Amino acid sequence: MNQVISLPHADPGTPDLTSPTAYLRWVGRGQWRTLVVAICFGVVWLVSQALFPAAMGKAIDEGIIGGDGGSLLRWCAILVGLVTISALSGAVRHRYAVVNWMQGAFRSAQLVGHKAADTGEALTRAVPTGDVVATVSSDAMRIGGLYDVLARFAGAVVSYVVVALILLSASTPLGLVVLIGVPVLVGCLTFIVRPLQARQLAQREESGKLIGLGADTVAGLRVLRGIGGEHTFLSRYAVQSQSVREVGNRVAGYQAALDAAQVLLPGLFVLVVVWLGARFAIEGEITAGQLVAFYGYTAFLVIPLRTATEMVDRATRAHIGARKLTNVLRVQPDQVEAAQTQALPTGPARLHDPVSQVTVEPGRFTVVVSARPEDSAALADRLGRFGATETDVRLDGTRLADAPLADVRRRVVVSETDPRLFSGTLRDELDPWGEHDDATILEALSVASGDDVLEALPGGLDNEVEERGRAFSGGQRQRLALTRALLTGAETLVLVEPTSAVDAHTEARIAGRLTAARRGRTTVVMSASPLILDKADHVVFLRDGKVAAAGPHDQLMAEHPDYRRTVVRGEED
Repeated sequence: MNQVISLPHADPGTPDLTSPTAYLRWVGRGQWRTLVVAICFGVVWLVSQALFPAAMGKAIDEGIIGGDGGSLLRWCAILVGLVTISALSGAVRHRYAVVNWMQGAFRSAQLVGHKAADTGEALTRAVPTGDVVATVSSDAMRIGGLYDVLARFAGAVVSYVVVALILLSASTPLGLVVLIGVPVLVGCLTFIVRPLQARQLAQREESGKLIGLGADTVAGLRVLRGIGGEHTFLSRYAVQSQSVREVGNRVAGYQAALDAAQVLLPGLFVLVVVWLGARFAIEGEITAGQLVAFYGYTAFLVIPLRTATEMVDRATRAHIGARKLTNVLRVQPDQVEAAQTQALPTGPARLHDPVSQVTVEPGRFTVVVSARPEDSAALADRLGRFGATETDVRLDGTRLADAPLADVRRRVVVSETDPRLFSGTLRDELDPWGEHDDATILEALSVASGDDVLEALPGGLDNEVEERGRAFSGGQRQRLALTRALLTGAETLVLVEPTSAVDAHTEARIAGRLTAARRGRTTVVMSASPLILDKADHVVFLRDGKVAAAGPHDQLMAEHPDYRRTVVRGEED
């Protein structure tokens, strides 16, 4: 990622990463208010339905069998009231269930986004890109689904207790059957859930690999077509797709068993309770109205039982998603803030890298040449406090590693050789913080020789940039990235091969304009281009990552054969 733009850091309320359960509790605590509201209405919604059979039984016993018209009307009115309460509370419960689902899902996705911004390249080194994408697109939604069903599950538990107490008061055997039978039936589901969880985890792993493979293929499609490798990667994708299908089939068997259990177990339970109730009615232990009520209770208990099985299923999926998400959250950034920071010196200052012995004098246009581009790229990372290893670079004696990271990013800006563009308007892409007017943006664009890029866009600065800037050529993306770096106005600007993808005429224009625009400010360019070297105030030549020679370009060309070979080879390329 181009290191010019500073992205937001992780949420300060970072959750406990010890376990997926701890993470799910953290998400729940963050939205406890809407959860409480949803649970309250979920309880009212199901308890009001649980009382339907009681009202119907009373209407039958007192109104129809007892011949009391007043009682019949009264219990019918109560039944209508319960139906109204159930309808209204159900609507509110559903609304807050959706709110909880979206909050849980998008808070998780947002947290992954903050973590990705905070860790940068460390994340992709530790976790495959496909897994990160799947965490946002799939796992976050599974986590949100747990909080969607939570309100209904709470209502199911309370309504189950209410029904059990009513049955106990009317018939102790029936009440005990309900109190004991429901937990036993739910416990039977563990024999399905455990293997289902293992197979869902395997499916999640294979899906992540498939997403990563697809992303890599799309990103490198132009290269693949250039070398005729489309069929090879298509075959790899087909093989991985079949792996996902196979593990999906293994998941489907247990998922089907769980879905069948949601119908079979409640159905068997209803048969048992109705059979017992019918026997008690025949023996005169309960009334006809109570028998109707018992049947209503058993039919109603299908809802709590199915909700319990759904809760088990959602909790299993959420636990798997939370496990993958916590793997992302455990990744630590390459650079962390020191416990006690030191302020950087004010004003222009000298940069010194003890590893390579490179010293960058303030206010000069310095070019670093290396036969191995990875050595100069590593130097750029150290100068900007990037990379996996802690830098010992000093700014007038103050270690960058001891300074506040935000100050380092503001004072030293590094723009890498692989420019990354994001979707949005071109104006927002070049000036993400909106600090400059159009005239300033156009001036920086002219320095980067990007006038022709702007002229080709019908909307000018308001033109939409497509994802990853795919509508632009490599040279155009490079010039836009240089414009973005220039607009930061950084005290020290480090550019890695900023003109490697442009032609010689454009490179010459950029070199001349860049030195003029940055005159008086510190600029470090990693390049072996003679067109840039001709404009340099000072040139540093690296051999095996160390300073081998330093001085004016003409002097180094005359006195150092290794330097001359490196530059001439670059010119021939």
